Amino acid sequence: MRLTVLQSALASLLAATAFGAGPAHAEKTKFEFWYGLSGDLGERVQDACKKFNDMQADYEIVCTSQNSYDTTLQNTIAAYRAKKQPAVTQIYDAGTLDMMLSGAFVPAKKLMADNGYTIDWTNYFSGIANYYATAGGELNSFPFNSSTAMFYYNVDAFQKAGIDFKPETWEEVEEAARKLKAAGFDCPLGFNFDTWQMMEQFSAIHNQPIATKGNGYQGLDAELIFNKTKFVDHVKFFKKMVDEKLFVVKTKQLGMDIVPAFASQTCQMIQTSIADHGTIGKTLPEGVKWEVAMLPVWKGTQRQNSLVGGASLWVMAGRPEGEYKGAAAFLNFLATPEMAQWWSTVTGYIPVTKTGFEAMKANGFYDKAPYKGRELAIASLTYTPTSQNTRGIRLGGFTQVRKEVSTALEAIFMQNADVQAELDQAADRSNAVLRRFEKTYAGQKLN
Repeated sequence: MRLTVLQSALASLLAATAFGAGPAHAEKTKFEFWYGLSGDLGERVQDACKKFNDMQADYEIVCTSQNSYDTTLQNTIAAYRAKKQPAVTQIYDAGTLDMMLSGAFVPAKKLMADNGYTIDWTNYFSGIANYYATAGGELNSFPFNSSTAMFYYNVDAFQKAGIDFKPETWEEVEEAARKLKAAGFDCPLGFNFDTWQMMEQFSAIHNQPIATKGNGYQGLDAELIFNKTKFVDHVKFFKKMVDEKLFVVKTKQLGMDIVPAFASQTCQMIQTSIADHGTIGKTLPEGVKWEVAMLPVWKGTQRQNSLVGGASLWVMAGRPEGEYKGAAAFLNFLATPEMAQWWSTVTGYIPVTKTGFEAMKANGFYDKAPYKGRELAIASLTYTPTSQNTRGIRLGGFTQVRKEVSTALEAIFMQNADVQAELDQAADRSNAVLRRFEKTYAGQKLN
């Protein structure tokens, strides 16, 4: 019969007393946490782990970076099959359906209830929670590093070009780009082939579907239809702007991605995650004026809420009971308003709970220059109640779908390929991915 943690500690104490030893201390219960962040953000995860270990004496969390989101998902699945899985793992948005159908996790609500924690699940922003919840609204995992896409622009460059407005529509972005070009700026707007901001966020705020069946929430038989929506016209617009040298492709492969392009003042407008807010603030030369805004919409559009990005924390099945007590304590620790503010301060990610956000507003966090504008990410995520097109994306093999669309965008902008033809082919290839996924999980239904 397996001993509980308490019984083990008691047995150790009795054994030590029998042999005349000094006072015994129960060993801390160790458990593992795998995450996909690296670099500066990875170091901040390590800081969070250290804070947890330092504030209590019962548990020791061992935190290990897997270096990327993709690798974390793959390694977690492989480890589970080998019965060597961590207690907690960070899985990005695109891997949500894979985890749901795996059955290899302990649902968030069950974990916390089993370990004596009373959680107000409605405290999570719905625009964030819905991405990781069942059809009935119950969270499977814990929202952790959450973000959404925003529009960044160089105020100093705007002033030099005689631009006196904040771009709220793509028509105004084009106007600003033309004025910046006329004023001598070679890269008015820089962009890359990241489908998260260019396709997924665009589709959400314009209330456009990416796939049928409520973007996959209603069944594994969903089909991609991004090649039949306003996204096609949006890509054609970008192609026109590229041809006129008003928008410029900026990628790592070409020597400079969009964030360093903006931070170095090479490009004067970009769209990227709010999580990059801290990096941009630290790397732009001191004194340079810049601002962040919600993503532009096309004129006449009724703006909808944007999508959450980032990842959530899943508790894996098949671990010892003592580890679940530690995992619950760690997740409860991360959810405190104090940790929510610390995490947002050192990373740029947004608070995932209403109480965390309200506490930060109350103490003036968003009034301080380094953090001003980050509250707009919450405004974007909560702009409207979620619709079938803005709840999230729940498609199997979505990582591969993103790669197919990114490949199409690269062909369009770098090889002058036809927009409609490339997007049609990308949709066909992506639907083949969905059909393989559907076959793998034949008979399973989404809850």
